[in-house]
Amino acid sequence: MSTGPANALTYPLLVTSGTLAVIAAWVPFADIDQLSALAVVALAVLAYTAYQLGLAFGVLPAGLVATGTVRGRRVRQQYRLVSRSWLEISSGDRVVWQPVFYDPALSTLTPTDLELTGRSIGDGNTRFYPSGRVRTAEPPGKLIDNPSRPTDPPAYGIPRRLILDIQPAIGAPLVGLLWVYVMNGGLGAFVATTTVAAATFTWLSAIRGSDPS
Repeated sequence: MSTGPANALTYPLLVTSGTLAVIAAWVPFADIDQLSALAVVALAVLAYTAYQLGLAFGVLPAGLVATGTVRGRRVRQQYRLVSRSWLEISSGDRVVWQPVFYDPALSTLTPTDLELTGRSIGDGNTRFYPSGRVRTAEPPGKLIDNPSRPTDPPAYGIPRRLILDIQPAIGAPLVGLLWVYVMNGGLGAFVATTTVAAATFTWLSAIRGSDPS
């Protein structure tokens, strides 16, 4: 089974790096309270990213208990501003849903046999990387089925993915206003808090396995 994490994990790791860069850019201008807040946000970003990578590479259990060959298909979830890819996995009478980081191969995946081990999910030479824990109940929102016949894999660039992931950042100015109100900051504090919040909201969408399709 080919590991090939580049397609699935490059984008969320790039967004993580960008978010940490935004945080670091404000450090020289921060007072002690702002430095403490920036440190907390940076640690949270690093900790949750490490957790997600642990799930992706099988270091941490994602909750899949079946092993061997099982039947699976990909569905795309659309729930409010959230769009994610899930593998609907059938094993006997049991059906579970595993969120995975988006890979172009998912867009062309027809119902197929998946190979499960304690640490990985694969379809032939393609490995899928979990982006969260298994659900035993159907994910909320609208679930969109894949085409029943194979098609050419689409290509979604980083700009398109960022435009989709930045949507939750609409609430960033409210975070900035709250910080100014509580901490009595000025325009600089508002701008800094708003940009850090926007970067963090975008990162959270990406690291949870957003789906650009």
